Amino acid sequence: MPEEKNNKLKDYPIKLGAVMLALPVAAFAAGYYVAPKEQLDEVVEQNGLLQTNTAKVLATTVESLRAENSLIVWSYKGSAKVKARQEDWLLLEGTQELIVPAVVSYRLDLNKLTLADVSYNEKAKLVTVKLPKLGLGDIAFQPEAATKINGGLLTFKDDTVQALTKLNYKQARRAMTAQAQQKTMVEQAQAQAAKNVAKLFEIPLRIAGHPDVKVVATFD
Repeated sequence: MPEEKNNKLKDYPIKLGAVMLALPVAAFAAGYYVAPKEQLDEVVEQNGLLQTNTAKVLATTVESLRAENSLIVWSYKGSAKVKARQEDWLLLEGTQELIVPAVVSYRLDLNKLTLADVSYNEKAKLVTVKLPKLGLGDIAFQPEAATKINGGLLTFKDDTVQALTKLNYKQARRAMTAQAQQKTMVEQAQAQAAKNVAKLFEIPLRIAGHPDVKVVATFD
């Protein structure tokens, strides 16, 4: 089993992406069943059995997703290479070059998702979900895998080395944020987010007996 799982992970273009993209299918399905469906009947349009049932499922799905608050949809693993320098009044200097790997996660704030963002075309059997703006999650550095190269007389002092390291990590955070905001990275994260959310809407629709309804999630 571990070998089979590792083989599946290799199919993703980003090394760590697949690890953080696993959808909580069982938990979500359970959440769908415990959601307060009876409270949604008053706001669901009553236009026929199929449409009413589908609308109820969609409304309940939205409430279940909102209860999740935030959904990590994709992650990017890269590295930052930065350099810090410090001088004193004696014109002595210390430098430190830092190369550190990190993982940046992309997330959706599901609290911003409302029923108004979901439309259903009964004739086309098509559900369209307008997604909230994608955001960056935490930047997880891996200091145990970092490389530090210290230089200059001042780096013989521990406090100088620590100060340089602190400065370098600030710069590394900015560098990783810039990498994660590149167009190609954002487009890949958006594509995965759309796929994930569509899947989360399809699960309760399938449970409710509507396998022919297609879900498409999009960003503005």
